[in-house]
Amino acid sequence: MNKRVVVTGMGAVTPIGCDSTLFWENIKAGKNGIKEITAFDTAEFAVKIAAAIEEFDGARLDKKDLRRMDRFTQFGMTAALEAYEMAGLSAETIRSDRFATIAGSGIGGFLTIEKEHEKLLERGPRRVSPLVVPMIIGSILAGSIAIRLNATGPCHDIVTACATGTNCIGEAFRLIASGQCDAAVAGGAEAPITPLALAGFANMTALSTKNDIERSSTPFDKDRDGFVMGEGAGMLILEELEHALARDAHIYAEVVGYGSTCDAYHITSPSPDGRGAARAMEAAMREAGIAPEEVDYINAHGTGTPYNDLFETKAIQATFGNAAEKVAVSSTKGQTGHMMGAAGAAEAIVCIRAVGEDYIPPTAGLFTVDPELPLDYVQGQGRHTPVRYAMSNSLGFGGHNATLLFKKF
Repeated sequence: MNKRVVVTGMGAVTPIGCDSTLFWENIKAGKNGIKEITAFDTAEFAVKIAAAIEEFDGARLDKKDLRRMDRFTQFGMTAALEAYEMAGLSAETIRSDRFATIAGSGIGGFLTIEKEHEKLLERGPRRVSPLVVPMIIGSILAGSIAIRLNATGPCHDIVTACATGTNCIGEAFRLIASGQCDAAVAGGAEAPITPLALAGFANMTALSTKNDIERSSTPFDKDRDGFVMGEGAGMLILEELEHALARDAHIYAEVVGYGSTCDAYHITSPSPDGRGAARAMEAAMREAGIAPEEVDYINAHGTGTPYNDLFETKAIQATFGNAAEKVAVSSTKGQTGHMMGAAGAAEAIVCIRAVGEDYIPPTAGLFTVDPELPLDYVQGQGRHTPVRYAMSNSLGFGGHNATLLFKKF
């Protein structure tokens, strides 16, 4: 691999902002996107809050698109179009056959599945939409983006649960670094705040049951008891460096490392020793050719579940050794909830902005650090400090681990 890969565009649809700039400004401002669920009646549910998006208007999509797309595709398409516009790409500046689309969703069209199944039961099979299949499949997001942007290069849907967005960006990085493509749109989208998904995650005891908007998503806190569901999308435009320079594109950061591993341990729990996640971080640093001491910031997966935060901390300790207590670590899920398949892509944007502005956001929702967790979790206020390298971790059900490493350009 001898091609350098840079970020020239970003797009975001999140519970704290429906464009990437507003998202970042609200991260810095400490805005909380968690609220009571109003999309359906939660009277019989143990969990009654989520980080839902209420201000999304779908303005970048026409009415026909909105009717034919599940909510997760609407989010992903909107983020992709923002990233494309920010990058200043056009049919004249990118060869279609060297433009890739790597975009996925951990769950896919859950909302459409539930609505159409209800129609089936109440009104019969003839009332089910003929578009139900293309609306629910996860690969429709990548396909829809490629159609809209005329990207005829590789088009993949990667599904690795909550590591989806990170793996999509990492695999797009690989395509460009190996010389197969000049540019790619990459990321993830998710819209899981539905009755069935909420009940399923709650019944497996993955969700916080505090129902306290301020104290439910509490990464690394001693009283953490689960994650808060979120929704949204994050997308990047990645580009080969010389291609970006030739068209005088603005470069936000460089992608310098990617690691992807599996715990091969359990269908939902991370490996207790954190070795799978550690190997992903080690691989990203090895590819970048840097030592642990050079990483200034880790945006942790940091879901706020008892096991994730403990085992991820062990992974960071195993990877960084004596440098573990010096690297700044934070989780932004205290503000956005857990956006699942979109989380890693949105958090990649946080890392890109962190190296661009030399600012590390704090861990919102962290009130009292768990005594078992000895790292620097950036509690209280964010930090204005030099950030040359920022790392983003994503860990998914099934043992999926993915790490991205960004460098100041």
